[in-house]
Parts: sequence; C-alpha cells; structure tokens
Amino acid sequence: MNNIRTEWFGNVRADLLAGLVVALALIPEAIAFSIIAGVDPKIGLYASFSISVVIAFAGGRPGMISAATGAMAVVMVTLVRDHGLQYLLAATVLTGVLQMLMGWARVGTLMRFVSRSVVTGFVNALAILIFMAQLPELTGVTWHAYAMVAAGLAIIYRLPLLTKAVPSPLVAIVVLTTVAVFLGLDIRTVGDMGTLPDTLPVFLLPDMPLNLDTLGIILPVSMTLAVVGLLESMMTASIVDDLTDTGSNKNRECIGQGAANVATGFLGGMAGCAMIGQSVINVKSGGRGRLSTLSAGVLLLMMVVFAGDLVSQIPMAALVAVMIMVSIGTFNWASIRSLRENPRSSSVVMVATVVVTVSTHDLAKGVLAGVLLSGFFFAHKVGRILRVSSRAEDEGRQRTYTVTGQVFFASADRFIQSFDYKEVIERVCIDVSRAHFWDITAVSALDKVVLKFRREGTAVEVLGLNEASTTMVDRFAVHDKDGAEDLLTGH
Repeated sequence: MNNIRTEWFGNVRADLLAGLVVALALIPEAIAFSIIAGVDPKIGLYASFSISVVIAFAGGRPGMISAATGAMAVVMVTLVRDHGLQYLLAATVLTGVLQMLMGWARVGTLMRFVSRSVVTGFVNALAILIFMAQLPELTGVTWHAYAMVAAGLAIIYRLPLLTKAVPSPLVAIVVLTTVAVFLGLDIRTVGDMGTLPDTLPVFLLPDMPLNLDTLGIILPVSMTLAVVGLLESMMTASIVDDLTDTGSNKNRECIGQGAANVATGFLGGMAGCAMIGQSVINVKSGGRGRLSTLSAGVLLLMMVVFAGDLVSQIPMAALVAVMIMVSIGTFNWASIRSLRENPRSSSVVMVATVVVTVSTHDLAKGVLAGVLLSGFFFAHKVGRILRVSSRAEDEGRQRTYTVTGQVFFASADRFIQSFDYKEVIERVCIDVSRAHFWDITAVSALDKVVLKFRREGTAVEVLGLNEASTTMVDRFAVHDKDGAEDLLTGH
C-alpha cells in the first residue's frame, strides 16, 4: 500500500506539471511518426494517449513515458503501404500479445547481458538522433525561428536559476506561443504538421479476414515490432533508473508494454514503446511517479480534442528548443573524456553502437552491434585467461599437466596447443581441477588432446573434472567410446 501511495501520490504537483510539458512535446512527435508510418495523424495521437494511460498502471518503471515512436513507425511503413490501416491495427494487437508472452518468459532479465558501453553508446546515439530530427525545423526558415529557439533555450536554462516552482520547458512553450501569437510571426506551428483529431477514440475490431493468410502477413511485422519495442523500452528503463537512482521491474515493463499495445490496437492506434526523449523531459521537469505518465496521456488527448485550436498555434521553434535541451541533457559528455581512459574494447563498443545507430537510424541495429562486439571482446579476453603448466614425475616416466582457466570455443585451440604430444613418455595425467569445460567445443578439444597422446602410444588420465564439466564430458566426449579414432582420422 505504501508503495502504491509513493508511486502515485508522492510527487503530485511536479508530476502533473511534468506531464503537461511531456504532453505538449508528444503532439508534434506523434504527428510526425504517423506521417512516417503513412497513416493519419490521429492514429499516432490516439496511440500516444492510450499507451501512456495503460503503461501508467501496468508498467514496471514509474515516471517513464511510452507512446508512438519513430523506431516503431519505420517498421510499419511496408505493411501500411501494401495492406492498409486495418492490418496495422491487427499487427499492433499481435505485437502486444507477443510482448506479454515475452514478459511472462522473463525476457527482461536479458538486460543484464547489455554492457555499460552499449548503454552509453545507445544514449549518445539517441541524443544525436534527437538533435538531427530538429534540423528540418531549422533549415530554410526565417530569422524569427532562430530567435525563438534561442529565446526558448535561454528560458529553459536560466529560469531554474531564479525558481524551480514551474518546469522551465513549460514556461518556454507558453511564453514563446504568446509572443508568436501577439506579434503575428510567420513561423511554422504544430497545426502546420497535420490536422488534430476532434473526437475521442472508440473501441473497434480490425476489419480484415481472420485466417492464416492474414497471420502470415502480420506476424513477421509484429515480431519485429515486439523486439524493437521491448529493446528500446528496456534501454530507456535502464537510463531512467540511472537518472532517478531507483530500480524498475523489467519483466513487468515487458508485460505492461504488451498490454498497452493490445489496448492501442483496439482503439485505432499504432504500436509504440518507451520514448527516451520524452522520458528525459519528464524527469528533468520533475516527474517521478506514475501520475506523470498518466497525466501526459490524458492531457495530450484533452488538448488535441478540446483545445486543438490553441495547441495548433504552438510554434515548432518552442518545441525544438525543448528537444535540443533533451539532446544536450541526454548525451553522456563524460564518455568523450573517458575514451582514452577506458579499455580500448569498451571504447570501440561504445563508438560502434553510436555509429551503427546514427547511420541506420535504427536503435535495435545499433544495440545489436554493440552487444555482439561486447560478446566478442569478452570471449576473446576470457579465452586468453587459460594456463597449462606441467611437471615430470616418476623419474620422467609420467608428466602431469595442470590446466587453469576456462575452456570454451574461444580458448579451445590454445588448450590443444599447450601439450607436447611428441615427448617420449609412458603416461600423461591431465589435472583439470582448476578448469571448467563450458561447451561441446571444449569437450571436443579434450577429445583431441587425449586421442593425440594415445596415437603416440602414451596412456592418458584426466583428473579433477568438476560436476558440471563431468556432465558435459560424459554426454559428448568420444575418447572413451567406440570409433574415437575417427575424430582424428576424419572417417
């Protein structure tokens, strides 16, 4: 009960104000992402409303904002173009179902395999992408737009020095909108991006055939959406964890994202996920609890439906200033200074994550590249931590090899090359009590070592296998089974 009270009512005033700032920032984003996906702007706006509301109750990370996103919109383009909106709504529902299944399968625990270098690269890449997304609003415009952006940034950064009672991004938006309307400035506004809806969303069932052909069309898209959505949500949750110095339930977040997308598909919206930019806005504006996420979704819908005429007059320059603030605040500037201090492999992983993400505009590909590189460097490093020493015994008739370290696919060749197979000796004892055999490549390497010695007429004994290694060797090793020599001869 105390936890519920803290998550919902421990920061009411700041959460409501932060939610208002986020709602204003979400409107042009939702419209833009709808345009990317090739659907009406109301599809993205309805999605942002429903996802925010549902995730406020079902999510595992208080204070995190989820809505329609660009990463998800890009995946939908082909489906919308070839099959239309109804198939997109069905794919959104299926995406939610798949995400809930992944949550129940505890996919969220896989975040522990994502290194800090990948997270840092993800954050930096996203900061760069957020800034790049503002460039169209700063290209081919009059000087008034630049002046408005500069004024907005001045308010955002200078106002907190005087007072923190009201979020400075909210003040910037209100002041710049008032100035633009009062002076009648000819600058681009939210209304220029698309028509805002004037009705509330209603429950509906996707109108298309319910058969295997339909499933074959939407399943590949839904699988991609589910993976991309959860990946971005898990990364965003980790970042908000760091910003607020609090924890989150990643598996509950997976289930919550799934529930939000199921609801969104039935309310006429497109699939979405967590948004790091808006989540950072929320945190920077003082939002910490679930009320900030709920208020963002509710206020978004109320503004576009009941105050559309007013909202449409907000200058894009004001929102550009807010997003530039997000970009600057999101980028991990310390990571630049640490490039020379950190291990070279960590720096390479971070830079590769940034380069792949920015070049492809695909967060999933960037994170995948970072994770694969991290795995490669880790395997290479651990594979080198293998030592094989030996000593002669029994007046030179026996040699004991002591293996220390991890034997797996990356160190198997080194393990094989550490023995002297040509030494004339009666008996070899291989002590592996300080080693561990991890996979079938390691077991195969042990087979080759034993069989090479036997081929030279040397008796071999393996000692000290731990329980896990014994299980692997008993199951997969062939050096004590019929046909063992085939391993060396290739027959």
